[in-house]
Amino acid sequence: MRRSRLMPWYIGMVIVILAVLYIGYRMFLLGCPAPGLIELGVLVVIPAIYLGLMYLTLVSQK
Repeated sequence: MRRSRLMPWYIGMVIVILAVLYIGYRMFLLGCPAPGLIELGVLVVIPAIYLGLMYLTLVSQK
């Protein structure tokens, strides 16, 4: 049985989603005083860049 080449990307995506949910919970429900731009960066921009780069790395392998 052959494993999917994108399996590490799927696992990474699940880990990133869980981390974003946890950080979002901590920020919004526990009253973190972080500015809105920082929240946007932590919850959206950084995970999107990470997943994009990880995907490009995996699909470029032969």
